Amino acid sequence: MSAPASVEAEAGAGRHAAVRSGAPRQQEDGALAWVGRVLSWLALFVTVGVLLATVVVPRVTGATAYTVLTGSMRPGLPPGELVVMRPVPSDSIGVGTVITYQIASGEGAVVTHRVIATAENARGERTFVTQGDANTVADQEPVREVQVRGALWYHLPWLGYLNSALTGPQRGIATIVAVALLGGYALTMFGGAALDRRRTSRRAS
Repeated sequence: MSAPASVEAEAGAGRHAAVRSGAPRQQEDGALAWVGRVLSWLALFVTVGVLLATVVVPRVTGATAYTVLTGSMRPGLPPGELVVMRPVPSDSIGVGTVITYQIASGEGAVVTHRVIATAENARGERTFVTQGDANTVADQEPVREVQVRGALWYHLPWLGYLNSALTGPQRGIATIVAVALLGGYALTMFGGAALDRRRTSRRAS
């Protein structure tokens, strides 16, 4: 009569062993799922951050994003740097200010250089003497106030290439995508919090 009890005991031990061996596997799967969620949220944050810095913030604040194309402002602003310039009062521009200005007033070509001196022309207009940080001589012509497109607000490495690749319609699409991603993130956070509260209340009851 003792043999069946032995068999049952061995079977029960096998069941317990199976449960114990499954626990580490579940923990491993949970850890991998957690890492996957973290990486996906990180990718979302990076994508939204890039779109905000490159497109959305300049658009909503009246600033303009430019791409540094040459090495005249090395090492601080190397080629490929994204520089965001915002309009500022002329009297706030002084020695040391980095400005973007039109080479000729009313034309599209611009230069981003640092102000090294201020002056006044024969007509009484305030002008700026500019020079690239990597250049050994100042720019040939002084810059008039009407040529200035803005002063440096912030700059980010490498994103200038993305800025150059985006056309006008693509910028609008990028703005919509950024807003949609932020909205989706907010909904996910609120939805997750609501589910957690429901689970907690069910366990408590």
